[in-house]
Amino acid sequence: MPTTSHLLQGPRVAIRHVRREDFEERAALARASVEMTQRWLGVREQTEEAFDDYLAQLEQPTHEGFVICLLGTGEIVGGANIKNIVRGTLQTGCLAYTAYVSTTGHGYMTEGLRLVLRHAFDELELHRLEANIQPDNTPSLNLVKRLGFRREGYSAAFQFLNGAWRDHERWAVTAETFRQEESSRPLDR
Repeated sequence: MPTTSHLLQGPRVAIRHVRREDFEERAALARASVEMTQRWLGVREQTEEAFDDYLAQLEQPTHEGFVICLLGTGEIVGGANIKNIVRGTLQTGCLAYTAYVSTTGHGYMTEGLRLVLRHAFDELELHRLEANIQPDNTPSLNLVKRLGFRREGYSAAFQFLNGAWRDHERWAVTAETFRQEESSRPLDR
């Protein structure tokens, strides 16, 4: 396993940028989790070419990609992206993430996404992050609520997935709200 440079770490997980060496592990996790994730994310190619295209997107200033790893083993337990970053007077981006069937139910995504948000607001100096979630994706809605996101609206026919345009709820959090929520949480770092 290559030497790892974590961007941030919590009590059980750390985040780092996605790297080329992650392909095999991420592809295996995605294949094992397809039954759980396909409904929400659609069918995704797990080829080296698709992964290389993804890595090329991450070279753009409008995209950041992260893996959430267990401390100690480095095992990948989740992934997150900040896409469509807009600078200037907005300083905003869209948060997307995925969990894997083998590691759900342990709180790793909550802990890992808190680290991603901290990185987004502190290092990337973003002011606001938005997450768009299908209304019946209860686990994902509960996750963003735990992270301090607030529901802002409803977007009909927002994204084309699995052969149809899917409605999404629009949730967002600002740096100030996140920092206020963080300061009121018991220390778990």
